[in-house]
Amino acid sequence: QVHLVESGGGLVQPGGSLRLSCVASGSIFSRYGMAWYRQAPGKQRELVARISSGGNTMYGDSVKGRFTISRDNAKNTVYLQMNSLKPEDTAVYYCRQEEAGIWGQGTQVTVSS
Repeated sequence: QVHLVESGGGLVQPGGSLRLSCVASGSIFSRYGMAWYRQAPGKQRELVARISSGGNTMYGDSVKGRFTISRDNAKNTVYLQMNSLKPEDTAVYYCRQEEAGIWGQGTQVTVSS
């Protein structure tokens, strides 16, 4: 059974950076596409970034040029490097194994001065 655990969230000032990590267990990690989603209070969950098993990436319009998704198959880990953070990036960030539709428990990111 696949299990995803996110970490790296926290409180950061506007303009700051954070790196989220998501460790996967229970599957052959390298075969699957992975993604980061986020959900702000009162809003629908939205796609932030996606990376295929082959390393191809795509980003939501609101984070292009600021966020970078990457993966380390040797560590069964997908990362989200977030730079130039804005208050509107405040949300719970979730990792997802795309093909299986498996979600992590989420990690809170708060951008505030």
